[in-house]
Amino acid sequence: MKTRTLGILFLGLLLLLTFLNFSNCNKANGDIPNVIVSYEPNFEYGILTDSFKVTKGVIKPGQVLGEILYLNHIDHGEIDKIVKVSKGIFDVKRIKAGQPYTVFCNKDSNAIAQCFIYEESAIHFVVFDLRDGIKVYRGEKEVELRMRTTSGEIKSSLWNAIIDNNMSPALVMELSQIYAWTIDFFRIQKGDKFRVYYEERFVEDEFVGIGRIWAAKFTHQGEDFYAFYFHEEEENFGDYFDEQCKTLRKAFLRAPLNFSRISSKYSKRRRHPVTGRIKAHLGTDYAAPTGTPILSTANGRVTEARYKRNNGNYVKIRHNNTYSTQYLHMSKIKTGIRRGVHVKQGDVIGYVGSTGLSTGPHVCYRFWKNGVQVDPYKQKLPPSEPMKEQSKQPFKLVKDSLIQYLAEPTI
Repeated sequence: MKTRTLGILFLGLLLLLTFLNFSNCNKANGDIPNVIVSYEPNFEYGILTDSFKVTKGVIKPGQVLGEILYLNHIDHGEIDKIVKVSKGIFDVKRIKAGQPYTVFCNKDSNAIAQCFIYEESAIHFVVFDLRDGIKVYRGEKEVELRMRTTSGEIKSSLWNAIIDNNMSPALVMELSQIYAWTIDFFRIQKGDKFRVYYEERFVEDEFVGIGRIWAAKFTHQGEDFYAFYFHEEEENFGDYFDEQCKTLRKAFLRAPLNFSRISSKYSKRRRHPVTGRIKAHLGTDYAAPTGTPILSTANGRVTEARYKRNNGNYVKIRHNNTYSTQYLHMSKIKTGIRRGVHVKQGDVIGYVGSTGLSTGPHVCYRFWKNGVQVDPYKQKLPPSEPMKEQSKQPFKLVKDSLIQYLAEPTI
């Protein structure tokens, strides 16, 4: 009994000392601050991920959406509903091998898929949300734009100049389209130069491609060709103009292919590579790999789209009362291109091939002016619509702000 009493007294004394020590700390330091544990929720594709098991993968060759969902415990009946809901939003048959996907599953033992995300590109994705019904919608990752100025000098080709300077290959296509009416890229020379001010696109600090080119200068055969992007009021889209407010766009493209080489020029006397006969070659041959898209060089109406023994598969287009063009030896004519169809400049009308009297894949481009076949490279091609008068002053302000980025750096 005595021992028990001593134990109780000792415990009471210990509690008293603890209380007094706690009180002294409060007096010395003020109230003890509340400890706040911060919580940062994790989101992917706009979905809170903390309550899910997240699995990432890549579409395998031959793999379809249904297979992936079934492996994540979605039955065939539900998959059929998902496909139906997707119609008009995303065609599930367009899922491609090599593209990444993400599956959000329950953390319990069933691990049933709750969300499936398919990445169409580095920026665009499709969400199949299976929580509380089925919802399918598209989304975009946040894109950061960074401005860059770059330059290069032609030593062999524009492509090599771009690659040698660690630039995106997409710049080749963009520059060729901007200058398609003013510079013949099949005839650029060693020593030609270019300087470009443009957007680079990043997602989560990873480069995903280039954006708009805002300004460019291409020095060709000693002459400077400027291009400034400008969007006129009341127009549906912007375009490129030179430093004198003149549009770079002409009524005709300089060539029916984006990139190739001229294998045979327009000539009044040429030995035919198949027959060996000396005769006129009233067209320009552009050699390119089979399947390369062939473009209509101007707006117009298709007057012929068929096969002939010598021409092979070909298309002829009447652009106006003065000009017509023809494109020979196609591997195939694009579906939908037929007599009477209207086409726009740059529309694909067929694909490079070697049908008819031909020794290899190319397109023979023929050009008529007032019913007579002529050399397109010796024609002064008509311009497109000029800039509106009320747009010139706003354009000059834009041009003056951009031209500084095209100046050569001082050493």
